[in-house]
Amino acid sequence: MTRSVLIAGAGPGVSGSLARLYAAEGGSVGLLGAEEDVLSVLRADIEAAGALAGSSVVDLTDDAATRSAVTRMGEHVGHFDVVHFNPSAYREKDPLSLTPDELLEDVRLGVGALLSVVQAARPFLRPGGRITVTGSMAADRPWHGAASLGVQKAGVQNLVHSIDATLKEDGIRAVSVTVRGLLKKEGPFAPDNVARALRAAIDQDEAAWRTELPYPG
Repeated sequence: MTRSVLIAGAGPGVSGSLARLYAAEGGSVGLLGAEEDVLSVLRADIEAAGALAGSSVVDLTDDAATRSAVTRMGEHVGHFDVVHFNPSAYREKDPLSLTPDELLEDVRLGVGALLSVVQAARPFLRPGGRITVTGSMAADRPWHGAASLGVQKAGVQNLVHSIDATLKEDGIRAVSVTVRGLLKKEGPFAPDNVARALRAAIDQDEAAWRTELPYPG
C-alpha cells in the first residue's frame, strides 16, 4: 500500500530515517523542517527511492505559518494517510536556572506545535489515517539537567491520548512511541531502528489500539 505521509520536524535523525522508510514503500513524503540544506538531502533520498517528495521550511512555533504549510501540502497531495510529529527543544537548564518563559518557549515547539499540525491536517485525513509522535523516556524519567525536555515529552504523550480519543470515532488513530534509551549510531537505538518502530505502530490492530507504545517493547 502506498501512502501519502507528512513529517513535521524533519531532520537528519529518526525523522529522516522514517522519511526514507516510507519512501521505500512508494507514495509521497512531505517534509516540514527548519533547515533547507537538511530538507534538500532528504528530498533527494526520497526521490532516489522512487517516491514523490515535497518540503517546506517553516518555524513550527509559528502557528499561522505551520497551518499554511500543512494546508498547501494537503491540497497538493489530496490527502494524508500518516502524519508524524517529531520536534522537541533541548535546553540544558535545570529547574533552578530555567525561566518560565524558556519553559513555555520549549513547550510551544514540543507540544503546542502538534495542535497546529493536527488541526491543519485534519481536513486531509480520511478513515484509516494515522498520527504518530516520537516520544521519549524523559516523559516519566526526566533528566533534571534539561528539565524542559521532560515536560515536553510528558505533555505530548498526554496530548496524543486526547487526540486519539477525539478522532477515533472517525477511524483516525494516534499513537506515541516512547523511546526508552538514548539515540546511538548502532544497535536498537540507531535512528533506522527507532524509525521502524514508529512505522510499525500504525499497523496495530485497531480493536486493541494503544495510544502509547514503548520501544523496545
